[in-house]
Amino acid sequence: QVQLVESGGGLVQAGGSLRLSCAASGRTFSTYAIGWFRQAPGKEREFVAAIRGGNFSTYYQESVKGRFTISRDNAKNTVYLQMNSLIPEDTAVYNCARGPSMHYSGSYAYTTARFYDYWGQGTQVTVSS
Repeated sequence: QVQLVESGGGLVQAGGSLRLSCAASGRTFSTYAIGWFRQAPGKEREFVAAIRGGNFSTYYQESVKGRFTISRDNAKNTVYLQMNSLIPEDTAVYNCARGPSMHYSGSYAYTTARFYDYWGQGTQVTVSS
């Protein structure tokens, strides 16, 4: 059984920064992608960023490129999402999830929620203007 636990959310002013963490259980953590998704009130869940197992390739939603950075520490079974220059539109519940294994080719699966099987409970990020 895989468990994912997010932390690091909170309230921040526009222009500020937060770092989210996603701690995962499981011996095969390093071989799977981990992604971050978010859902704002009244909106559909959307992809934010993902990092592959193996080669650590990264993917970002266009609106967060240059502001967010995803990284992973396999020794700690943890993935981080560093969020800088936050704007009110970033307000949402952020979930991390386990994605495709490192052997999966093609970027589509890494940015699409239905290819992720285990999900954390979420952490709230609120950006005030």
